[in-house]
Amino acid sequence: MLRRHFFKSAGLLGLANVFNLKVSAAPAEMTTRQYWLSILEKIASPVLTSLAEDQLKVRMPVESTGKNREFYSHLEAFGRLLAGIASWLNLEDGTDKKENELRSKYFSLTVKALQNAVNPSSKDYMNFTEGGQPLVDAAFLANGLIRSPKLWNALNKDVQKQVYNAFLLTRNIKPGRSNWLLFSGMIEAFFLKYGFEYDKMRVDYAISQHDQWYKGDGIYGDGPDFHWDYYNSFVIQPFLTDILNIVALKDKSYAQTLETAMTRAVRYAAVQERFVATDGSFPVIGRSIVYRGGAFQNLANIALLQKLPKEINPAQVREALTAVIRKTNESPENYDTKGWLRIGLNGHQPRLSEGYISTGSLYLCSVILLPLGLAPENEFWAAPPQSWTSKKVWNGEDLDADHAIK
Repeated sequence: MLRRHFFKSAGLLGLANVFNLKVSAAPAEMTTRQYWLSILEKIASPVLTSLAEDQLKVRMPVESTGKNREFYSHLEAFGRLLAGIASWLNLEDGTDKKENELRSKYFSLTVKALQNAVNPSSKDYMNFTEGGQPLVDAAFLANGLIRSPKLWNALNKDVQKQVYNAFLLTRNIKPGRSNWLLFSGMIEAFFLKYGFEYDKMRVDYAISQHDQWYKGDGIYGDGPDFHWDYYNSFVIQPFLTDILNIVALKDKSYAQTLETAMTRAVRYAAVQERFVATDGSFPVIGRSIVYRGGAFQNLANIALLQKLPKEINPAQVREALTAVIRKTNESPENYDTKGWLRIGLNGHQPRLSEGYISTGSLYLCSVILLPLGLAPENEFWAAPPQSWTSKKVWNGEDLDADHAIK
């Protein structure tokens, strides 16, 4: 049985009632999975509750160091949040009644939120056309729906048609020669998965260009150039593997491309596991660092796909990601008085932000929660705790040397 953990965090408050936990000055007892769910609820509740009530544009603050981000921030919040929680929403009920109730609640809220987001008559109808940014976050929304067929199938035909129409609008946005090609590719992959006509060239171009931009040892350039940042995890590797998993089912000529991309993503997951320091911190490097735990989407996605390298035990990834979640979510300065995320990595740090970032952008932090899409009985959750690589090495354990791939 999984060891029980003790946490003193703001995240405890969100799930206290759901799991009948007593929150006081003393630490509350909860499993690691329950702790992750408390973070999910803390992040998701303001967005989904407001959008389900057609009040997101009224309630959500738009903090930004740039200009005019209010035109984009709402779709950013919803699309990125859904990309992170969709795998959990897709689970069927298990033996944990409290978790089932929590998932049922957020599943219903998400259905209502989707209805409002794509309905042109709703107050919260989202911007899918103005500027370039809607392409980005429509793609995250599409990725969320790809990760949760259960959610897509719960929508009535009229809403499904409105989702399709909204995504179709983004074809008028031209992506740059960078990771943005994958946003177009993800939307076309959504069309392919759910039986709509799709543009094969947009998919193939995104895949082939990134293959040309591969730099070695599991890392792609963001365009022709290499950048020290986490965009291989924010976007590139998870999008490539998710797109190819869909395309390769329909077209066997992509099978080798998928195998190659997965080999690279698995290597990058191994590297990312080593990025996590003994206290859950990680290198503060590159743009968009205020996406917090979103920096580990690739590692989380490879864990969800159950493709971790053989030298890495799923339990040590669980413990490493938990340490990152704690480090990037437990400062009370991360949230305003109404529970909305504030710009920062560990607290409120707006100077760390670029001008294209706003409140909605920050919800990419949810993608670290992807392994919640694995059932509680899965080894990722059920295996006993194990130290991750940094803790092992700095505690004096002798490990095999790390090696690059081509």
